[in-house]
Amino acid sequence: MTKIINLRQARKQRARDDKRASGDANAAKFGEAKPLRDARQAEADRSARIHDAHRLDGRRDDD
Repeated sequence: MTKIINLRQARKQRARDDKRASGDANAAKFGEAKPLRDARQAEADRSARIHDAHRLDGRRDDD
């Protein structure tokens, strides 16, 4: 015997699956979440400040 399906529910589920696949593709394409990106940037800024603080002449390379 065949399984009876509700076509409306099947259509909505297929739309949800397509939307999730699209979202996953965008997540992979555009990278990490904003809190992680902000934390990585803050750590890079902190590292640069510490490195600059240990310079003997007090100048930066871009000056």
